[in-house]
Amino acid sequence: MFKGSNVALVTPFKNNKLDEETYIKLIHFHIENGTNGLVPAGTTGESPTLSHDEHEKVIDLCVKESNGKLPVFAGTGSNSTEEAISLTTHAEKIGADGALIVTPYYNKPTQEGLYQHYKAINDKCGIPIIIYNIPGRSVIDMSVETMARLFELKNIIGVKDATGDLSRVNKTLEKLGKEFIQLTGNDDNALEFNRRGGTGAISVTANIAPKLCSDFQKISVLNDDKSKKEAEKLNNILQPIHYAMFVESNPSPVKYAAKLLNLCDDDVRLPLVKVTNKTKDIIKNALESSNLI
Repeated sequence: MFKGSNVALVTPFKNNKLDEETYIKLIHFHIENGTNGLVPAGTTGESPTLSHDEHEKVIDLCVKESNGKLPVFAGTGSNSTEEAISLTTHAEKIGADGALIVTPYYNKPTQEGLYQHYKAINDKCGIPIIIYNIPGRSVIDMSVETMARLFELKNIIGVKDATGDLSRVNKTLEKLGKEFIQLTGNDDNALEFNRRGGTGAISVTANIAPKLCSDFQKISVLNDDKSKKEAEKLNNILQPIHYAMFVESNPSPVKYAAKLLNLCDDDVRLPLVKVTNKTKDIIKNALESSNLI
């Protein structure tokens, strides 16, 4: 159900308020342009600065507007277990297909703490859960052994791996098997990630290049020589965009790129700020090199 190119949706703002009209247009843009799944209210959706009501509203709109056309895995993580349970049960109630739940940031729990956090959420909900492992932002790294324990629970189905460590794909596949979904959270390593056993990505770049990302994901899991060459070709086209999206803190670059494509404004919430002129040039060049503008 959840593979291929899944967009980590930006949350558009206007005058520091959720821009619902533009957000709805973005959802339909992805439905029409090959995106395989929607991930609202994640890091790229600026979840840390969304109010609780806004967080729920973003998920509500995504589920309503996608209307079953694409699966919705809602970002419902928090460093508070109770808040994560609240957001996840809300997502389940309004019809989300699953939840993407980040490892608790700032608290620095042990591996046992991580296990108990996810188990508590698992025990209170009935929708699939994908673990979001991103030590670069949350400080902690969930071990393969802890994921194996969690995979024994009824709702834990996979991981969004943003460790950047490709050897983890092999270790996870060996210990948990093919049924455990592995999605990369790093656009730039998606080709090798899939070759090692991954089945897709939760992508920042897909916000602005949904068809390119979808076409790439579709062909990158095929093993014949022709498909491998085509996947490498598309990967080479995408790499400058992947790089440009992280020259400054995500999602400031991707929002500027989206502005260039008339998808949404580039407003972000403090403590994030808009990108510098130097970064704007890098982003423009990347979009031009891929014929997006």
